Amino acid sequence: MSINTWIILAGGLATYLTRIGGHLVLSRFSSIHPRVEAALNAVPAAVLTTLVAPAAVFSGPAEAATVIVAALAALYLPGMAVFAIGWVAILAFRALIG
Repeated sequence: MSINTWIILAGGLATYLTRIGGHLVLSRFSSIHPRVEAALNAVPAAVLTTLVAPAAVFSGPAEAATVIVAALAALYLPGMAVFAIGWVAILAFRALIG
């Protein structure tokens, strides 16, 4: 097998082990401390921020404006509405700004 295949298999195995490992560790506790639960609930937002922030800063003004619009929409609307507004905003800003 090629080196790429081995890298993909190793990455898949590492991902599986980290996910099952977290489950095994947390399943040993009868209850989770509220601070731990709050931290675990914050993980999706942190991951999303690491994906969106570089695009907003380094991709251009249309992307930065879209992030601002979507962030404001997220304060008042549910997730799917924010996604739709962000999608329309990026199309509009790219057409207008370039």
